[in-house]
Amino acid sequence: MQTLRVALAQINTTVGDLAGNSARILEAARRADALGADVVAFPELALTGYPPEDLLLRAAFIEDASKALRELADQAMDLPPLVVGCIEYDHQLYNAAAVVYAGQVVATYRKHALPNYGVFDEFRYFQPGDEAPTFTIAGVEVGVTICEDIWYPGGPIHEEALAGAQVVININASPFHHGKAADRERMVATRASDDTVAIAYVNQVGGQDELVFDGNSVVFGPDGQLLARGASMAEDLVVVDVPVGAVMQRQLHDARLRHQRLGELDYAPEPILITSEPRRAPADLPTLPASTLEASDELAETYNALVVGTRDYLQKSGFANALISLSGGIDSAFVCAVAVDALGAEHVRGVALPSRYSSEGSIADAQALADNLGIELLTLSIEDIHQAALDTLAAPFAGTQPGTAEENLQSRIRGLLMMALSNKTDAILLTTGNKSEYACGYATLYGDMAGGYAVIKDVPKTLVYALSNYRNTVSPVIPEASITKPPSAELRPDQRDSDSLPPYEELDPIIEAYVEEDLPFEAIVARGHDEATVRRVIDLINRNEYKRRQSPPGVKITPRNFGRDRRLPLASKYRGY
Repeated sequence: MQTLRVALAQINTTVGDLAGNSARILEAARRADALGADVVAFPELALTGYPPEDLLLRAAFIEDASKALRELADQAMDLPPLVVGCIEYDHQLYNAAAVVYAGQVVATYRKHALPNYGVFDEFRYFQPGDEAPTFTIAGVEVGVTICEDIWYPGGPIHEEALAGAQVVININASPFHHGKAADRERMVATRASDDTVAIAYVNQVGGQDELVFDGNSVVFGPDGQLLARGASMAEDLVVVDVPVGAVMQRQLHDARLRHQRLGELDYAPEPILITSEPRRAPADLPTLPASTLEASDELAETYNALVVGTRDYLQKSGFANALISLSGGIDSAFVCAVAVDALGAEHVRGVALPSRYSSEGSIADAQALADNLGIELLTLSIEDIHQAALDTLAAPFAGTQPGTAEENLQSRIRGLLMMALSNKTDAILLTTGNKSEYACGYATLYGDMAGGYAVIKDVPKTLVYALSNYRNTVSPVIPEASITKPPSAELRPDQRDSDSLPPYEELDPIIEAYVEEDLPFEAIVARGHDEATVRRVIDLINRNEYKRRQSPPGVKITPRNFGRDRRLPLASKYRGY
């Protein structure tokens, strides 16, 4: 039975690195050619990197990207047909997929559905396409679509299936969040089954600013059955023989396509000829290894997303080394473990900054973590600076009770010293605040919020514990005491987080409901939460937007993060209860 050998190259591109991205594309294409691929597909906007944002408003960038595509086509002269994500300018700017073969761009497909929600701003830059051409590749009719096009029933995939496509290639830059891969696969399987086509879905991989792309490229048959899956959080080349004969057989037996063609298809343009025959006879094709069909464990995938996001942000921003303030608590311990896994122990330095309120246990836990991870731990007492600051402020603070202002002095002194070390050593400072703290403002502006990248900014506290326990199943690096002791900022005697916040087991579901789901006060209370607690948490979230706006970027791992996703006015009277 006839097959089409499709290669999906999930590569890690960098925004604006036109030469580097082209080199990655060509290297993967050559490997696919050696495996006998009839066509090689690359992620959405692979040539420019995704998302290029306001670079798309620069005429020079558009011209350079167009030139890079022409040069790529010339260098791919002897390679199989390539489907390359790129931009196309024709009086308007389009998010496009170029079909490259024999030294030229043979044709392009323009993305129809432009997402403009969450982290996406594509209507800010692009004009939507309105055509759905098909292509004859190795004698097989193939459709091409881009990312959001596949998320809606009907649309260009449906049009291409009605026009005769047996395989649809969908190129993507679909960002990760916890649990998304399973939802995405159900959707792709549904599209394949509904339109009776095989779908080859290639996704970008790697970190770009706050976003992480997880790969997990997939191929589904026309019955909705999974044929192949790419690696999670790693570059991969997925090569699969799509059973075109079986697709044709299923289409013959599925009356829906025939009936829909009668009712919906007035005219089907001729497919654009790319290649009429396979590049190699079946007997000459290399044998392909079996593709894994096993999905990644969600906790492992989320942990790896933090590692990939941290690694790529530093590397793509030009930082080789990182600094972390180690308190002995769970958050800084977890961030340090992520950093070491991302960069290597030789590129991570811990700094302990004990104050008069730091417990002996916390100091010991910080040292134990450093020993377990094999990193250097520098200890700088803040006592002298702290006392000098209190003395300096004694007169203006006279007649007031000690409180948050005095406590936060310690955090701000630590921020001062850590940023000085960062400046001196050219190492980026990684902050250690989690999503629960950022939501409620339980973090000190210009103190523990100071830094270049906020690794767990989008990780709720309860998930920090779960991920720490997961990481210790790989190798036991986070001290057990850091996980089990009551969390504390240690800015006053016997302080506990629970003095200022509800227990995290109660707090995190309220934050999720209000921030990620946008549920109103009454609906959150109806889930069984205490009325007064919900009101208090909503107030904390609302009035601390100004703090979050000044925080560093961080890895997005939930469906709605603070930063690219959630955008609220700083000055607002609306409370919602």
